[in-house]
This record gives sequence, structure tokens and C-alpha cells, in this order.
Amino acid sequence: MPMATLTSKGQTTIPKGIRDHLHLRPGDRIDFVIDDRGDVRVRPAVVNLSDLKGALQAKVRQPLSIDEMNAAVRARAAVAR
Repeated sequence: MPMATLTSKGQTTIPKGIRDHLHLRPGDRIDFVIDDRGDVRVRPAVVNLSDLKGALQAKVRQPLSIDEMNAAVRARAAVAR
């Protein structure tokens, strides 16, 4: 059974066999989950894409007509002069 030592700073190295089994790479995040029996499980931290829905939500704008775009260009050009 793989084993690791805890440092005085609370750090440890995950044994290579465990890293390989979990497909962990440098920079990956991991979750520690305590189950109902009190056992701790280590698993790769993955983000469900549906959890990100709306995270980058922009203001919804109605499309502009050609006339509105031309008017905006003319207005901007007048300010630049």
C-alpha cells in the first residue's frame, strides 16, 4: 500500500502510483472528501461544465440595424474631429 509522510507544514507528496492511477499532472487540483463512515477519499477536482453556465454572462443586446451602425460611426467620427 502506498504511503506518504506529512511535513511540519502539513504538506505531503502523493505517491507516484496514486498520481498515475488518478491521472494527476503538475498543477492539477485534488479534492479531499470525507464520507459517511469518516473515511477520506482523494479524487481529482474536476469542474462540471454546467456549473460554469452564466459565469461569463454578458449583457444581452439587440442587434443593430445598418442605419443604426452608420449613425454610430458618424457620431464617433464627429467626436474624433
